[in-house]
Amino acid sequence: MAYFFSNYHCFLRSVFIVFFFLVSAVARADVPRYGGSLILSSTSDPKSFNDITAQETSTHTVTGNIFEGLTRLNAITLKVEPALAQSWEVSEDGRAWTFHLRPKVVWNDGLPFSADDVVFTFNDLIYNEDIVSSARDIFKIGDEIFKVEKVDDLTVRFTLPVKFAPFLQSMSQSILPKHKLAKAVAEKKFNFTWGIDTPPAEIVGTGPFKLESYRPGERFVLVRNPLYWKKSANGDALPYLDRIIYLIVQNQDTAMLKFLDGEVDLISLRGFEYPMIKPLEAKKNFTVYDSGPDFGSSFFVFNQNTSRNPKTQKPFVDPVKSKWFLDINFRRAIAHAIDKTKMIEILMNGLGYPQNSDMSESAGFFYNPNVEIYEYDLSKAKRILSDAGYRDRDGDGVIEDSSGHPIEFNLFTNSGNVERVQIASIIRHDLQSLGMKVNFLSLEFNTLVTKLNATFDWDAIVLGLTGGIEPHFGKNVWHSTGGLHLWYPQQKTPATAWEKRVDEIFDQGVQELDENKRKTLYDEFQVIISRQLPLIYTVLNSNLYAVRNKFGNLHPTSFGGAFHNIEEIYIK
Repeated sequence: MAYFFSNYHCFLRSVFIVFFFLVSAVARADVPRYGGSLILSSTSDPKSFNDITAQETSTHTVTGNIFEGLTRLNAITLKVEPALAQSWEVSEDGRAWTFHLRPKVVWNDGLPFSADDVVFTFNDLIYNEDIVSSARDIFKIGDEIFKVEKVDDLTVRFTLPVKFAPFLQSMSQSILPKHKLAKAVAEKKFNFTWGIDTPPAEIVGTGPFKLESYRPGERFVLVRNPLYWKKSANGDALPYLDRIIYLIVQNQDTAMLKFLDGEVDLISLRGFEYPMIKPLEAKKNFTVYDSGPDFGSSFFVFNQNTSRNPKTQKPFVDPVKSKWFLDINFRRAIAHAIDKTKMIEILMNGLGYPQNSDMSESAGFFYNPNVEIYEYDLSKAKRILSDAGYRDRDGDGVIEDSSGHPIEFNLFTNSGNVERVQIASIIRHDLQSLGMKVNFLSLEFNTLVTKLNATFDWDAIVLGLTGGIEPHFGKNVWHSTGGLHLWYPQQKTPATAWEKRVDEIFDQGVQELDENKRKTLYDEFQVIISRQLPLIYTVLNSNLYAVRNKFGNLHPTSFGGAFHNIEEIYIK
């Protein structure tokens, strides 16, 4: 009989051991751990690794993981947080800001980060007129720049000419290393520094990752920066991931196939893909997130550049076409030919939003819904064209201007973005029904960007821009001196009365600390843009992400995307 007792005791001990290991395994599953790779896709190669000169997302996709600013915007709370600066204070008049840098931060090559790097980034790079930089538009008020000076190795003071409302947000500007780039600046070679042929070890930042390798047309790989300064709430050294691998794919359709095959971990869904992808969540072990309207913008734009090529002295735009593109009635007719409902229903499966303003509905406070809205109406578009002198005078099906020139122009978009190609095709079809001959061609993204900001050799383009919650950060697009003033690049003074007013709004708005007064100004700006149509808006996607169910600390937001907190992401 005694043996029964012994056997029963052993059974309880076995149950306890099994229970202990099950509880331990569950606990360990919830604890962040190191290692593993995040595999993403990109439809374009980076154009460079130079965060100062970059004007395209293909470059910022890489540099956003390598460089940091003094502050960052929390993608969940939308509040400014410390980054390379651990604290700051501001003078009573709101013009002098003193930043205290984090001690013991080092660049990923091991050299110390200091106030010299901050001063160098602003005084020698951003404010250097020999260097191409969109950031310069943001950090100027009128013609006045900020005074940036070193107080000591870990203290920097910014003295502003006037109050600057979004100043703390703007301090998310990437800081670059003086010790790596000062020579290039001195030799006036910075615009061509850190190109895609640069050895990865030369690209030095303070961010959570650093560049390991780049194979054009194939992939680029970022690896964990073991010297990164940031710690988790539990004191863990960040980041957790070993690598971020970007596969360069031909287009979004290819990216989707790779996601479904398990080759990539995230895909940004287009609306029409939702009913196909959503039912596969359990089978393919992923989750679809909808975080609301995109923050960016999608638009159709005409080239209104009236200047001449300094080398050939020929106009950048055919003077005949230029006359059409500058005609507000011509642009208004086009606006009435944008079938946003069709785009949303057919291309986005109803999961999209008509865009009528520069700012997305997701921007919240500064979004103005009370702008000019152009309903889709081809009959009205034809009347506007006819009244403005654009008619089919010879019965060949193509309308002519008052001088008899047939309305024919080229339309471009980027080939890697299938949805954008489809939007351009819908627009082309409706414009042809109005009697216009539209020659449509999709181009590789970086080739398209070169046309926009270098050769200026284009008629019309369907494209998009990133966005945000702060209107002033669009100054490089909207101010007449802006580096991304797309419809008239390299413009130095406002060409029209309405552009002059937009300049005034941006110059005034950035100095106004009363948010309600700022909103009044930026509401007016959005109304002006909707009436003058330098950009003719189309539609915005819902922010839809499909993400593998293997990541911890994942909190997708509309503003930051799925991996805005990349340093905290880990594989469960």
